[in-house]
Amino acid sequence: MTHLFTLETTGCGLSWFTDKVFDFIVTTNVPDLFPTRNCCTDLRCKLSLFAGMGNSTTCNNHLGIPPAKGPNAVGCSDFMMDHTVKGTFFRLYYPCVAYEDAEKPDWIPSKEYFYGLADFMNINRGLSELIFNYLFGSFKIPAAMNAPYKQNGKCPVVVFSHGLGAFRTLYSAICAELASQGFIVAAVEHRDESAAATFFYHGKTEEPEEKEEESLPPKPNPGAPENLLEEWMYYRSLKPGESEFPLRNKQVLQRADECIKALDILIQINSGKKMENVLGTEFDWMTLANSMDLCRIAVMGHSFGGATVIEALCNEVNFKCGIALDAWMLPLDEEIYTRVKQPIFFINSEKFQWAGNIMAMRKLVPPDSSSTQRKMVTIKRNFFLQINFTVHNPKNTQLPQLLCEKYINCCAQSTWPWCCSSFNCSACGYGTLTCSPDVLPVPDLCIQLSRDSRSGRDTLNDRL
Repeated sequence: MTHLFTLETTGCGLSWFTDKVFDFIVTTNVPDLFPTRNCCTDLRCKLSLFAGMGNSTTCNNHLGIPPAKGPNAVGCSDFMMDHTVKGTFFRLYYPCVAYEDAEKPDWIPSKEYFYGLADFMNINRGLSELIFNYLFGSFKIPAAMNAPYKQNGKCPVVVFSHGLGAFRTLYSAICAELASQGFIVAAVEHRDESAAATFFYHGKTEEPEEKEEESLPPKPNPGAPENLLEEWMYYRSLKPGESEFPLRNKQVLQRADECIKALDILIQINSGKKMENVLGTEFDWMTLANSMDLCRIAVMGHSFGGATVIEALCNEVNFKCGIALDAWMLPLDEEIYTRVKQPIFFINSEKFQWAGNIMAMRKLVPPDSSSTQRKMVTIKRNFFLQINFTVHNPKNTQLPQLLCEKYINCCAQSTWPWCCSSFNCSACGYGTLTCSPDVLPVPDLCIQLSRDSRSGRDTLNDRL
């Protein structure tokens, strides 16, 4: 998906560092790392993109994962069922009991994820570990690791699917924000070789999984169960001359299945069934019994995860609605568009759109979509939603979160309030969204950030 790395970025926040890295590469003879200047330029764009610098109009020099704004403290814990590559692995975010000095987990859990990001970006692992560790090594997730669950009625449930080259912790900003609003969110780490990196285990007497590409050898892990060895799986890039659709279509089928398995685990946990967690975390999973509102279950994902949302909706009726963030539609079979019955909400950023992708979405959002409870919105002046869900301006994280929260709650109601011409966004200081004539080539709701000269704060203008 070359679209991800052709965006024009302007410096703020971390730009001084990426500029220095770029200048060092250009002026230093390191042919083994970067053989051409074009490769250096591409690296600069990738570093800028991953650093989440955005544009100068929205930059406030905020670096790090934005803290959640909801009324609940946020906890998180990892769950792995079945230690093999065919098992299920996710991080759960949930409302928790607040207490001081809670352990905040690292945003990037281990150096192997740095290696995976380097493979995905096609840059040298050794150099990238230094760069990524410098940029993000101190970032913490705004959630307490293994904190006790806070009993507070039944929570809506979200299963989250990450994008190409990502992993379970990369979207912690929006997952934590939803949890702070009373949601239970399971962020799946996919094992279809679309994640930057992931791991599983095999017994010391078992043969390791066969890999076409070179990977690190299995190794003992102090946190792993006895007699199990940790094995890593890294991002699989396209081979020279390989067609993209067959690979991505195969992956999206596996991804959807992994989301469905994660939901099945949550449903069993909610029923009070004791589930074996291979990782043996300190979190008491039995406290989640009868904590989930099974009438409000959503599947949500970004980019490749957006395609996963649509595939999962086709195969699991327990998903009551889907939310696709900057959905990448290429991996989907043509016949799938007639099979989806549940409500779908597409949230797009202005910079990540092209005609073919939007027209594919439009097959699922017909002009008169009120009867199917479907909607598509575009957040204008918004720089790539993945950034907004990681290290970008917290204001831009909270708006998509609010839209998602309202949509999931609406889908549980017998009436459909999204047919109205406006709805209130004052909860995060945005006022009310109202509809006016469309200005985009493809009909869409455009939510545009602008500066209110009287109040001195950002407001929203939208066009339908």
